Amino acid sequence: MGASAAAGVQMVAARPCISASQGMLTSRAAVSRIGRALSTTTGFTTCPRICYSSPLGSSKRSGVAIRAMSSESGPQGLPIDLRGKRAFIAGVADDNGYGWAIAKALAAAGAEILVGTWVPALNIFETSLRRGKFDESRKLPDGSLMEIVKVYPLDAVYDSPEDVPEDVKGNKRYAGSSNWTVKEVAESVKNDFGSIDILVHSLANGPEVTKPLLETSRRGYLAALSASSYSFVSLLQHFLPIMNPGGASISLTYIASERAIPGYGGGMSSAKAALESDTKVLAFEAGRKGKIRVNTISAGPLGSRAAKAIGFIEKMIEYSYVNAPLQKELLADEVGNTAAFLVSPLASAITGSTVYVDNGLNTMGLAVDSPTISS
Repeated sequence: MGASAAAGVQMVAARPCISASQGMLTSRAAVSRIGRALSTTTGFTTCPRICYSSPLGSSKRSGVAIRAMSSESGPQGLPIDLRGKRAFIAGVADDNGYGWAIAKALAAAGAEILVGTWVPALNIFETSLRRGKFDESRKLPDGSLMEIVKVYPLDAVYDSPEDVPEDVKGNKRYAGSSNWTVKEVAESVKNDFGSIDILVHSLANGPEVTKPLLETSRRGYLAALSASSYSFVSLLQHFLPIMNPGGASISLTYIASERAIPGYGGGMSSAKAALESDTKVLAFEAGRKGKIRVNTISAGPLGSRAAKAIGFIEKMIEYSYVNAPLQKELLADEVGNTAAFLVSPLASAITGSTVYVDNGLNTMGLAVDSPTISS
């Protein structure tokens, strides 16, 4: 079975929470009070930004000019600037998964976007793009539409044409597509564009994911590892030679790698554990060999079509909402923004890490909605 465009558990569900307008009013009121206090005590009408004309460590103290700059003087904060960078995102087959959200965040930061789509889903995905069905989802913060420069057919379960069994070669779902193994896709990208700077792995598939581990077959277990974890090794192995030094690679994992999540079976928890372990090893090897950083994002449950195969996602969403420190809906954009940071120069010293984007659920050791606690 080919690797689907699911990465761990992906589901989204709107949950009642405190009114957004109430939260904004509260925040604005607090900011207003702080602003008035600053104005009274310092004479600044807005929070100042301190700039130095020479390094703080300079021995010429008289050469240090300190000035306060209003927020109206220009762009503020640290920008995530990926202009001139090219990203290949493996595992985009629709507009409601983490892969799509990451592609949008990278595009919003200025990166050129290439995607790899599972071969059986390729025709539907390209048709939807062409007919404008994704146009609303393609909207970027500046109002423009995300441009996907090229879509490549990809099945990351197979490293090279020699690995593809005859029944898959003759499968009508693969008819009309060619050069879709990992090796061939990397070669095609090299021929088309020369190099990339960012590699994103947003792939996962477990054919027996609904089975308890004790009932999982060897074939099902190994299939989960092949599609969900070794595929990352293979992608980085084949794309590393065309990645520019200073580039970055990320994958998506799930907390089942380290905690028991009953129902998340078929070897998928083992696959995620392998993915996180491989992230550390690959960070060392790719860092030394190609100056490439490697990280993984442990994302909370988000609603994607592929994730519904697990069968009890709504309960996982409810559990996360009730028990996480941040009692709010987890948005795909929040994972996308984290990915944009991790592949940007702002994260130039971060590699080999598992970064949690789950409203803090990973920190909890006790379910606060437990009947035992409530009683």
